Amino acid sequence: MKLDGKVAIVTGSGQGIGEAIAVTLAKEGAKVVIADINEETAQDVAGRIASSGGEALAIKTNVTKSSDVSQMVEQTLTHFGRVDILVNNAGTTIPSPTEQLSEEDWDKVVTLNLKGTFLCCREVGKHMIKQRSGKIVSIASLAAHKGLAHIAAYAASKAGICGFSRELAVEWGKYNINVNTISPSTTVTPLLLRYFKEQGIDPNAHLKYVPLERDNTPEDIANAVLFLVSTDSRNITGEDIVVDGGTNILYWPEKG
Repeated sequence: MKLDGKVAIVTGSGQGIGEAIAVTLAKEGAKVVIADINEETAQDVAGRIASSGGEALAIKTNVTKSSDVSQMVEQTLTHFGRVDILVNNAGTTIPSPTEQLSEEDWDKVVTLNLKGTFLCCREVGKHMIKQRSGKIVSIASLAAHKGLAHIAAYAASKAGICGFSRELAVEWGKYNINVNTISPSTTVTPLLLRYFKEQGIDPNAHLKYVPLERDNTPEDIANAVLFLVSTDSRNITGEDIVVDGGTNILYWPEKG
């Protein structure tokens, strides 16, 4: 699945899943833009990729601001000359019972997750259309398919990403642009483990509902992304790959 010469933008790639995606694409030969609102972590990831023999550019980016997104794309084109791959990974959630969820928190989650994906696709898409080629992968969630308690804004935004991506797949297919999504279940990152600890949650309690009895690692998601941005998936578009150890196929009788 070599990506030699390809240029990839990965949003939210200063840590966690995004970092794993960026590192994986770089290992396969892609030139990677580390786009993250945290400039320090973005520079760190880019530096580690460079020290391993890869090529990376860190760009501080707030994907909810169209000016930032436009600047990110222009800097990428100035530095690398093209954009072949876009991975929309930047996202957040604010857990809350829906009746207690503030309008402000709803807007924060939906704006970052869904509007951010739209803005990045719109700006990168203009150049992919000119090239008449491109690969776009957006990170959705199992919450787009399953009812999970206390994450209403997150679930709505991730379901929106799936619908939006299907629309783009239809609209941009004539330009040889593949648009797909990946829906992970629980993925073990330092941030998630810290959240479990703060909330007093047993990080292994839910594994009885996972047929493979293990959670995702960030690399599991990165490998799925790698497949979707490679030539091996050239005739796949408008699809969603669920990476969840089988959780989605299991009947779950308990309420959240």
